[in-house]
This record gives sequence, structure tokens and C-alpha cells, in this order.
Amino acid sequence: MLKELHIKNIAVIDEVHIEFFEGFNVLTGETGAGKSILIDSINMALGKRVSHDLLRSGCDKAVVNACFEVSGQKILEALSDMGVDAEDGLVAINRQLTEDGKSTCRINGVAMPLGVVREVTSLLIDIHGQNDNQSLLNANSHRGLLDDFGNCGELLEEYRGIYKRMKALRREEEELSASFDERERRMELLSFQINEIESAKLKIGEDEELETKRDYLYNMESIVSGTGTAYGALYGGEQMSAYDLLRQAERSLSGISQYLPNLSECYERLESVIAETEDIASELNSCLSSTDFNMAELDMIEERLDTIGNLKRKYGNTIEEIIEYGKNAQLEASNIEHSDEKLELIRAEIKAVGAELEAVAAKLTEKRNDSARVLEKRIANELADLDMPKVRFEIQVSERCEDGKTAYGDSGKDKVEFLLSTNPGEDLKPMSKIASGGELSRIMLAVKSVLSDSEDIDTMIFDEIDTGVSGRAAQKIAEKLALLARKKQVFSITHLAQIASMADNHYLIKKTSTDEKTSTQVTLLEQEGRIEELSRIIGGVSVTDLTRSSALEMLELAKSIKEN
Repeated sequence: MLKELHIKNIAVIDEVHIEFFEGFNVLTGETGAGKSILIDSINMALGKRVSHDLLRSGCDKAVVNACFEVSGQKILEALSDMGVDAEDGLVAINRQLTEDGKSTCRINGVAMPLGVVREVTSLLIDIHGQNDNQSLLNANSHRGLLDDFGNCGELLEEYRGIYKRMKALRREEEELSASFDERERRMELLSFQINEIESAKLKIGEDEELETKRDYLYNMESIVSGTGTAYGALYGGEQMSAYDLLRQAERSLSGISQYLPNLSECYERLESVIAETEDIASELNSCLSSTDFNMAELDMIEERLDTIGNLKRKYGNTIEEIIEYGKNAQLEASNIEHSDEKLELIRAEIKAVGAELEAVAAKLTEKRNDSARVLEKRIANELADLDMPKVRFEIQVSERCEDGKTAYGDSGKDKVEFLLSTNPGEDLKPMSKIASGGELSRIMLAVKSVLSDSEDIDTMIFDEIDTGVSGRAAQKIAEKLALLARKKQVFSITHLAQIASMADNHYLIKKTSTDEKTSTQVTLLEQEGRIEELSRIIGGVSVTDLTRSSALEMLELAKSIKEN
């Protein structure tokens, strides 16, 4: 249940801290006092989208803290699966909205994405707003309500798994069933591509080797000229070479090196230089002998590189990518060649999965029909309690059809619609055609009352469930809410004295204004405060002793009704 709510800098609310209790909690106040702001603040804590306009004027940050007490083991386990540690039974939610529109949210001190917050809080609280009555007018929402009541979730999940497989098979069948001409054209293109790549007989790294060879051949003239010049300077040529001069120096030192140690060392080093010179000259001569410029070879290299470049433009930036493209083309060609066989296998599988889908859909239909009969009776009983004893309510489960065939969707083959007859003798008609605002409020309350038995959510908020009702109908709604509050923590924001008088805990929302600012306070009323607030609701502007007496009488009557 919702234990505490702290709001700061939200619209007209400066700062309020409210402690809530079990049972039936009612919130009342003048129009514009801030009742809708309270709901907006709770929605903010629940992770719902909020407008930047909620931020109080002149403030840089708005904060909402909501603390829930959780007792159900099933919900505690679900929270644990979501990463929320609530072993002490408490779930504290903090959400902040800043001036620049940024929003942050924490659960038990841990930052959480808003999607997770919404998922977590959906297990804790159910808010029924003024617009939710309109969902009853939309037949698309009726199937979900029936499935919730009938606990169809597990069967629906099984069906959707099969339906998903069927959709995948249908897509594959469609792809394989493309026109024969289109497949032939594709095969021709693939055959050409495969042949072009295979005939090239590519080798990984071949292009780099060819480019190196081509650069060598292009620079052959410079290589020969430079090598010849170097060889001539070192060892040959008409002039005296470096080798000849070194030999001459050696002979000059040979006769005198023995007389001076330094000369002896120079002589030995000179011999090493002569030997190294001979080796270098030999290497250069070998290079000159092996250098053979072949124009035909250069043309072949250029042609091969052109072939590789052309393939790169078509199939990939590297030889590896071209080879991979060829493999994929072969695989696709193989699939097309065997597509007829594969198509037969897929169609056989579609038939088998279709039978499975039909069987589970039939189970869903049967369960929905059984649940519909029970739900009809339960809602009829609730409507009788809500002063609508002559209303006939029926749930129609019919087969969805398209082009004369059963249409299977992601939720089965059924169309579910709530039908209503508000007066004896009138035919049942879709709810959207006959239900008034007051009738919708009571029907929705009846649905919520019935569904609450199958839901683990501890807290329910009804925002002006009394719209369009008064008098006896209002009293019946009040009694139904009080009865529902025996099993759940129930909140109602109301303008009706009948509902307010039935509260276990009555909160007054009041707005005060000064020249500097406007602010809202929320106060838990004692007996005298409740009498004054009920008198205001009953009498409007003028609160008299008579209205106070009527208010006290209503409180005593409400107490008697709840005790009995």
C-alpha cells in the first residue's frame, strides 16, 4: 500500500508530506485547490511522462517521494526479478524534475530507467482516471479485460509463441514464392558473378605482390644506371676505381707498417676495407647480371591488376571480400536451385504449425467463453449493488473474419465486445451507443471490483469515479468503494458528500494565497473537520447549522453501514 507521499515544488504545491493508511481514503477540496496536481505528482513518481509545466514557478527542481509497503510474496519475487531489493517490504521511489527538463528516478536509492520504474509501479498501484471510463467504449480494450479476469495469460503466451513462428514461416514462404522469372533473372546474375570471381583465381595478397613487382619494373632503368655507376666507381671503369686506389694504398703501407704500430693497425684495417669492397662489387655485378627488363611481363602485371581492380569495384575493397562475396553468391544460388524443395518443406511446416495454432486458439476461445459467462454474472451482481438492477450486461465472444475466412491475430481469433441494455425490453447494443457518463462510471467500478479479486495490486486510486452520478447512485458507489477497501487500499478524489462520508480517512486539499505566493496544503481531518468539509460540499457557499447536522447524520449513517 501507499504509506507516504512527499511533494516539493509541484505547481501550486510548495511542499507537503502526507501519511496514508489502510482502508478507504478520500480526498476532497474546492475546484482548483490542487486535487489533480496530487494525481499528477503520484503519476510522476510512477514514472509516467510529465510536463515541464509541473515545476513550480521560480524553482529549479521538483521532487516527489513515494513510499510503498509490500506484503505479497508474489510481488516481492517479481520485484526481485526486476532488480529491486524490497526484503524489508518497503519500496521508496524518488523522482526529480529539473528546470532544463531532465528527469531522474531512484528506487530504494538505486538509479533506474523510467521504463523499469513504470514496470515496477504497475505491480503496486492502479490509477483509474477520468478518461479511463472511455476505454469501456473501445471494444479493443474488452478482450484484455476478459483475459485478465479469466487468467488467460499463460495460454495467451503459448499462442503468441506459435503465432510468431507462423508469421516467420509465412514471410519465408512469400520470399521463396517470388515469381519464376524473377528467380531466373537472379540466377543468371549470380551465375555471372560466380563465374567472374572463380575465373579470376584470386589469391590473398596477390595484389600487393603485383604492385611491388610493377614498381620494380617501372624503375628498372634507374636501378641499372645506379648499380652500374656504383660498380664502376668501386671496381671497374676506364679511370682508376676505388678498389685500385685502395690496393695502391695497401702496397704503400706494406713495407713500412712493421716499423710503427699505428701503421700496422691501419694496414690491417685497410685489408678489411679492400675485402669488403670486393664483396660489394661482386654483389653489384651479380645484380647487373640478373637484371632483365621484360616489357611483356610489365604488360601482364598491369592487365592482372586491372582485372583485380575491376572485381574490387564490383564485389569488395579487398581480395578477401571478393572471395567472401563469391561464397555468398554460391550459397544464394544453391538456395534458389533448391527453393522448390524448401518451399514444399515450409508449406508442410506451415500446415503443422497452423493446426497447432488453431488448437490453441480454440482453447483460448473456450476459456474466454467460460470466463465471459462468469464475468457477466459477477458484473451483473455488482451493477445491481450499484443501483442498476435492470441493466442487462453481456460479453459477446465472436470469431474475427476477413474475406470469409477466420482471421488469426496476435491474441487469437476472437473479437470480444461488451454489450448493454439499460432498460427492460431494449436490445443489447455496444456500450458506446447507449451508456451515459454516470452509467459508465458505475460499470467501470463494477469491472474494477470484480477484477480486483484476481489482481495482486494493493492500492487503487479512483479519480472522480463519481462523474455523472448523484443521489442514490452516488450512495451505492460510495458503499461499493468502501467494500472494495476491505481488501485493498482505496483512494477516491470526489466532489460528492455520499462518497466522502464513507471514508475511513478523509483528507482536505486546500489552496491558500497571499500577495507573494499561492500554495496548497493537505490535511487529515478529524471528526469536526469532516463535518465542516461535508457541510461545504452539501451547502456550497453557505454552511449552516442545518447543513452541519446533515453532515453529522451522513457520517453516522456511513459508520452504521460499514459496521453492518
